[in-house]
Amino acid sequence: MPQISVAVIPESTPEIDAAISAAGARLAPLDDSTSVLVVAWGADKKKVVEAITAHPAIRLVQLPSAGVDAYAEVLTTTARPGLTFTSAKGAYSEPVAEHALALTLALLRSLPRRARATEWETTPRGISLYGLNITIIGAGGIALEFLRLVQPFRPQVTMVRRRAEPVAGVARTVTTDELPSTLPDADVVLIAAALTGGTDKLFGAAEFALMKPTAVLVNIARGGLVDTDALVTALADDVIGGAGLDVTVPEPLPTGHPLWDSPTAIITPHNADTPEMIAPLFADRLLENLRALAADNESALVGVVDLEHGY
Repeated sequence: MPQISVAVIPESTPEIDAAISAAGARLAPLDDSTSVLVVAWGADKKKVVEAITAHPAIRLVQLPSAGVDAYAEVLTTTARPGLTFTSAKGAYSEPVAEHALALTLALLRSLPRRARATEWETTPRGISLYGLNITIIGAGGIALEFLRLVQPFRPQVTMVRRRAEPVAGVARTVTTDELPSTLPDADVVLIAAALTGGTDKLFGAAEFALMKPTAVLVNIARGGLVDTDALVTALADDVIGGAGLDVTVPEPLPTGHPLWDSPTAIITPHNADTPEMIAPLFADRLLENLRALAADNESALVGVVDLEHGY
């Protein structure tokens, strides 16, 4: 089998270079021999479309992010027989799940309020994570890694996913339409699902109204999964106990937005995984997929994007 020719846009990195070399592939400028296009962080999406359209020999496009909603136009305008898109789905699970756990513990221990305090508080606050009820929305790599991380706390976990297939370590698995039934008992709700047309504003006023006033919401997936206005109201009216958000709508969250002033909210700037964290993880994913192509085993590709469902 000829050596795989790989092009990178906008530019390669030492980690990507090493992955290409380790796979026995060849890093080369984009031309008619290119069979793999690696889309690195910061790539202009119009140039990605142009590259795929102009080079029909490209058979694999490796995207850099776990979620592919930002590449929706790329996917729909360049789809063709024989072309596969792979994402970094699952590659960044460990740092993102770690961030989700940090937000969860901080919220339960009332750290948002205490971090803003300027005097000694006399009101006892804090909830232990041990033995709580957790609802996890999504069943991908981040959700499963978060599930692994919380096991020492002996929680009762309900997982909400597209198919109600059992998951090891989960007390109950339900489909998305059954989400409302999981909320009244949940102490922690983690959103780790893909943003699609069917999950846009999955959480709104009706869902918040079903939650305990002490329950906390953590969103490390996409901001569009939550109705921001409904969340602002739920926090202001103490409908829920708090929210930890690494993603928002709008994003970046503008200065002066009411979420910044909520004493029960923590907002981090979509950095559950920093460039330093993900560079080697992305390279590992690329290496795995290049080796699958080199072995002519496309069934072994990881993170294949389902164009119909959008993730």
